[in-house]
Amino acid sequence: MAPWAPPQEVVVAGLYRYSRNPMYVCVLLILLGWAASFGSMGLLAYALLVAVAFYLRVVFGEEPWLSQPHGASWQIYKRQVPRWLSVTRNEA
Repeated sequence: MAPWAPPQEVVVAGLYRYSRNPMYVCVLLILLGWAASFGSMGLLAYALLVAVAFYLRVVFGEEPWLSQPHGASWQIYKRQVPRWLSVTRNEA
């Protein structure tokens, strides 16, 4: 799922069953883990800034773009899977 070769269909397997953005969630968990491990308020502030940047990128960039090429399949997926994280899976 490299940006230079995006998939032709909406990916709904693996971690994408629980989050529409698992890579962003993992990066944030790593940053928060580092902040906690080192007791660093600077790393915590950085993690929060990265979270805001991810949110803005997803909401104003990626999601509107995905609705164009994928249409109805994107809308169904969007209704079934949360943007960030879920511990339960909605069955369709």
